[in-house]
Amino acid sequence: MVSESGVDSAPMAKAKTSGDGELVPAKRERAVPATVVEAELADDDDKEALAKQALAEVSPATDEELDAIEAALRVGAKLPRAAPEGTRALALRDPMAAYMAEVRRYPLLTREEEHDLAVRWVEDGDSDAAKKLVTSNLRLVVKIANEYRRGYQNLLDLVQEGNVGLLKAVQKFDPYRGVKLSTYSGWWIRAYVLKHILNNWRLVKIGTTQNQRKLFFNLRKQRDALVRAGVDPSAENIAKGLDVSTEEVVEMQKRMASPDASLNAPLGSDDDGGRTRLDLLEGDTEGPEDEVSSNEFKRLLHDKLRTFGATLAGREAEIFTDRLIADEPVTLQDLGDRWAVSRERARQVEKRMVLRLRKFLQEELGDAVEIALGLE
Repeated sequence: MVSESGVDSAPMAKAKTSGDGELVPAKRERAVPATVVEAELADDDDKEALAKQALAEVSPATDEELDAIEAALRVGAKLPRAAPEGTRALALRDPMAAYMAEVRRYPLLTREEEHDLAVRWVEDGDSDAAKKLVTSNLRLVVKIANEYRRGYQNLLDLVQEGNVGLLKAVQKFDPYRGVKLSTYSGWWIRAYVLKHILNNWRLVKIGTTQNQRKLFFNLRKQRDALVRAGVDPSAENIAKGLDVSTEEVVEMQKRMASPDASLNAPLGSDDDGGRTRLDLLEGDTEGPEDEVSSNEFKRLLHDKLRTFGATLAGREAEIFTDRLIADEPVTLQDLGDRWAVSRERARQVEKRMVLRLRKFLQEELGDAVEIALGLE
């Protein structure tokens, strides 16, 4: 299964970490992910197609594919190959290009080499074998992250998140399942990349529930599919196709159509005197006058309660001090046990005293005063 966070939640043994912070292989109760990230496939109900897609082999990027990705990045950013004239630099520094050059240093593994390394990692906890498994698949992270470059411009951030997914995949990989590590880790990499995009699409997070995440990734896709089919792309039809409520579709459409607005941004008019949106929001705090009035009333009420308590004696005095004004009031049953009477008798004594208290406060503070006593 895939959890709401977009990460595989199949019943697997958790990988542990040694005291030095190194990865420790988990037990061999791992399972290959049965499906892909839910947000990506929420609009596809063909289980057979999903099963085939889950078992389709995924391979790391070759040198030619890395060249194509780097060329596309260079064209998109319009970066020259040489440093501008008049600078001391020998070449223009491109962090992504430097990273890809580093990735090329690690050769691809054959199926047999990968299996042998994975067995050493699972059976013996060989950290060197785990390192080779990770470094040989760094190309795969670049390849998958590049698929989402249009949705999130900073490719290096996506690669970084994908690398975390790759580490998770190596922790949980089972070489005895007959599946390539690159195929298995592809789902973990994609899950972490998608989660990063969702969490950083806006300053304010727009997808917090499972249905909201589904809409975030598939709303536009479903609307375009309805248009191509000649169907009105209304909120009702989109909700029916994605198996969500119409209200959720309308809310997500508003969220995606409205940009983030800063509360500290000026209103934009010279007549506003530099006011911001925050100035227009009502505060839930009391003003100075209300606060002073409230504090004065509390002081007066405290004095009246102390005066009334001085007139009490016996059981009524105990109820007043141990129930009415106590930070942790005792129960009527406790009082009944203390007095060797029933709980109902203790309640009657309390009721008689409370009626006297309310009459006293009304005479002292006026009929408009309402005293709420939260007793059982």
